[in-house]
Amino acid sequence: MLLAEFLPPRPSPLWTMANQLGVTHAVSSVPGYRRGDPETGPTLAALQEQKQRFADHGIDLMVLETAFPMLQDTKIAKAGPTQDREIQEAQQLVRDMGEAGVTVACWNWMAVFNWTRTALDQETRGGARVTAYNHEVMAKEPPAVETPISEAQLWEGMHRFLEAIVPVAESAGVTLALHPDDPPISPIRDVSRILTSPDALQRVLDMVPSPANQLTFCQGTIATMGADVPAEIRRFGGQGKIGFVHFRDVRGTPADFAETFHDDGQTDMAAAMDAYYETGFAGPVRPDHVPTMAGEALKEPGYDMMGRLYAIGYVRGLQQATARRYQATQ
Repeated sequence: MLLAEFLPPRPSPLWTMANQLGVTHAVSSVPGYRRGDPETGPTLAALQEQKQRFADHGIDLMVLETAFPMLQDTKIAKAGPTQDREIQEAQQLVRDMGEAGVTVACWNWMAVFNWTRTALDQETRGGARVTAYNHEVMAKEPPAVETPISEAQLWEGMHRFLEAIVPVAESAGVTLALHPDDPPISPIRDVSRILTSPDALQRVLDMVPSPANQLTFCQGTIATMGADVPAEIRRFGGQGKIGFVHFRDVRGTPADFAETFHDDGQTDMAAAMDAYYETGFAGPVRPDHVPTMAGEALKEPGYDMMGRLYAIGYVRGLQQATARRYQATQ
């Protein structure tokens, strides 16, 4: 497994921290993109420069997340020139990623808004603060759209997009790693979600079968679904369909859950690590959605510094212990 972390596109103290902690691979954002401004979209030159900046600091930029910020009309199956342009922009980004050597695109199919929470400062162990979601609280918010977005629309948009993007990804040598919906519940503020169960994720993989069509296995979201995380790692890893891992955990249900420290959630994290090794997963893994700890100002809920330090150490320790045990049995 390749230890990775989400890092800003330009050098920062986080880059130095990653070097010190033994992080070898970077996950970063799409460079230069502003929606609706075709003059500032991601370019091959921008990707190559970003790749080189990381390389100069001893880190390999491997993953772009969220890889397709241009997709809006495509997701909701709104036909027309805008949808066609979005797909063409996504195709070109994948070609450029392949040319620049950035080989994993972490993407999602959450329309209108990305992952969402109803609290960013819920207390957990020792008074640390985490993000949380309560569906009853969210139900008090106004609709996010004038016309509700249906699951049928999202499935239709997904099918068209996969048919357009998967052959390009195959040719470019890029893995499309689809992230499940977070929270995995539908609808939210009149916007449906479709990737809310392991079977729904399997449906996407079967829709356009390809080595390039894979998953971002977000453990926290899979756990929120009520699924057995190690069993689902074996299910999808056994098919060679895990392209990227978000290593995190939660406590609760789709309608009411909170993030946790990596060692304090509902998942057997050691068993999860065992499952990755048993299925031969050798891709990038990064800790995700960490608590904000004592003395921190809650500037980046889920991504503050001290929680990251704890999470990276926890993942690295599990990796080394599991690798040693696994090698001893071979």
